[in-house]
Amino acid sequence: MTHPYTSLPEQAFWKTAVADRNPLQISGLWSPKFPVLKKHRIVTAGSCFAQHIGRALAARGYSWFDAEILPPFLSAEDAQAFNYGVFSFRTGNIYTARTLLQWLTLAYGERDEIDEVWESEGRFYDPLRPAIEPGGFSSAEEMLASRQITLAAIRRAVEEANLFVFTLGLTESWRNKDSGVEYALCPGTLAGSFDADRQEFHNHCFASILRDMTKVMRLLRSKNPKIRVLLTVSPVPLTATASGKHVLTATVQSKSVLRAVAGQLAETFRFVDYFPSYEIITAPPFRGMFYGANMRSVVPEGVNVVMQSFFADQQAAFGATKGKAAKSKEAGAGRGGKRAMTPETSAEDVKCEEEMLGAFAKS
Repeated sequence: MTHPYTSLPEQAFWKTAVADRNPLQISGLWSPKFPVLKKHRIVTAGSCFAQHIGRALAARGYSWFDAEILPPFLSAEDAQAFNYGVFSFRTGNIYTARTLLQWLTLAYGERDEIDEVWESEGRFYDPLRPAIEPGGFSSAEEMLASRQITLAAIRRAVEEANLFVFTLGLTESWRNKDSGVEYALCPGTLAGSFDADRQEFHNHCFASILRDMTKVMRLLRSKNPKIRVLLTVSPVPLTATASGKHVLTATVQSKSVLRAVAGQLAETFRFVDYFPSYEIITAPPFRGMFYGANMRSVVPEGVNVVMQSFFADQQAAFGATKGKAAKSKEAGAGRGGKRAMTPETSAEDVKCEEEMLGAFAKS
């Protein structure tokens, strides 16, 4: 008797592809749609885990694209503190699909300007990226001028990139009830003040995230018809949840929704692919071995396994990568021509604003 399952390869069966293998020998998790070459300008944005991907690519000679380079009046040592070289533009972490759409539509003038400013002790903070400037800005005008520089960098990154890598991080967010502006963090946790009459918690659902990300994809292609998008989902659990649920179940719900959206987008758009870094870190066969003692932070060994899988699957599909990284006087360069992003930076140096919420946990 024959049926479709009799001709399936061993990777289609849990027993042969997973259970009978050493976890570190599980392979072929990704069938990439398109090659990622060293000459490609690669833009990275998203949640904390996206920083690992950008650093790993840069460390291997790929052309990570820094569209908002370190100013000459700052030293290389200042880069981390002032959030240069963390992502391809100085937005800080972009945790939700709505926030990504908000940044892109703001950059291209497809939404009203956001003039809300948070003030604390005479210093001014950008509600879209409150942790971007140590100690805040000296004035609201300086804050808004700085944001304009970042919006210009976003436009440059989108229009010049070959590949846009975005890591989906959260479904939970805080927003202004009247304007609908989505904040990077809950007001009052890092800057600003919380007002229940003006601000509200929101947990995005599958449909709204898919709708937002579909708009993102169409906007990206309208500005750069040749751009390709690689999606990942952050394997880092929530630091805290305001949903009223246990943080563990809230994490599973959030990540499950994001994973489903990423898969749907990859099936819908030919220029969009999904890389399973989330599964490599979180799946049962790996037994949580890639998490630190807090069961949240991804250890460097885990990042290495993720990237080894990335390059192995790329090679299996398209052959060994040849050629050197494309050289540019601006892309990926900081002061003195040195890249602001430091691939050797430890996992503890990853910038993650959401982790600040852990300070409010009661012992």
